[in-house]
Amino acid sequence: MVDLHGQYLRIKDEIDREVLNVIESTAFINGPAVKAFQEDLEAYLGVRHVIPCANGTDALQVSLMALGLKPGDEVITTTFTFIATAEVIALLGLTPVLVDIDPRSFNIDLEAVRRSITPRTRAIIPVHLFGQCADMDGILRLAREHGLYVVEDAAQAIGSTYYDAEGSHKAGTMGHVGCTSFFPSKNLGCYGDGGAVFTNDDALAATLRVIVNHGMTRRYYHDLVGVNSRLDSIQAAILRIKLPHLDGYNAARRDAADRYDALLGRHPKVSVPFRSPNTSHTFHQYTLLVHDGYRDGLLEHLQSKGIPCAIYYPVPLHLQKAYLDPRYGQGDFPVAEAVAAECLSLPMHTELDAEQQEYIAGEIKAFLA
Repeated sequence: MVDLHGQYLRIKDEIDREVLNVIESTAFINGPAVKAFQEDLEAYLGVRHVIPCANGTDALQVSLMALGLKPGDEVITTTFTFIATAEVIALLGLTPVLVDIDPRSFNIDLEAVRRSITPRTRAIIPVHLFGQCADMDGILRLAREHGLYVVEDAAQAIGSTYYDAEGSHKAGTMGHVGCTSFFPSKNLGCYGDGGAVFTNDDALAATLRVIVNHGMTRRYYHDLVGVNSRLDSIQAAILRIKLPHLDGYNAARRDAADRYDALLGRHPKVSVPFRSPNTSHTFHQYTLLVHDGYRDGLLEHLQSKGIPCAIYYPVPLHLQKAYLDPRYGQGDFPVAEAVAAECLSLPMHTELDAEQQEYIAGEIKAFLA
């Protein structure tokens, strides 16, 4: 689905040099490279605080811990997302409240959120799915009305920009806290696991820094229950090299999406991705809807031709075995269930070229014919 080797070759000399610098320094944990990347990312995002951590799942978990949520508190999120979003809610003894999605963007449906708020609701986690921001203006307004926290899951949308009446904002910087992942396949990915939390709240940032480091305020003095979640120095050094390329990476993905749209946009059996005018889509995934029951057959056909493709996500969270709940059943979230039955993600990465895309589109058309 991504060509990480091709991307690496373009920046190989810089990456190799900085990795060797970390190894020679032997400052592998919380070394200067971590601090330098943190500061660079704060400047890029225009946010006061970036707290690096071990992965995107940890970023979500420590965010909820820092907000002081208690077992039984309800957290509203989308049923159509990677499992980590709900996983951390359940792990902390909170109550995940799942809602349906918008049929065009596949992001969380604002009116469904509104209908799901109860006296026990404490937070909303919008997921900026596939690289496109959710309706943050509406979500933030709703959260203010009800005194709720907003935790942005920006793991798939690093570098995406959201536009509202007040100007432009990077994904992950609008809520009380934002979270991202640096998993290798992400638009800004390291060469292992990594993640980060963003916030403009000084007090919250201080709490987050304590939590990710075993709850320590100073060495061997533990004021909070924390976790061990650190971004190691080698990964930070790699991310610092890649960060100045991020806007270019995202632009390359948008160019590739434009070519897919031109090749497939008029086909009666597929729907190409919707692009909201309020956000710059970074196309972490390029996800089609394949209609009339052809999706699974097309998946097998493309794979037989050596074309990587995948279904993100085949089963909404409310139908996952680990999250079965008497509150929800088949048919309760019809949009998410319909999208899960038709969605198919095509190869999408910075090294994708027109010839490759023409071949992919040609095979899609041949099968659907």
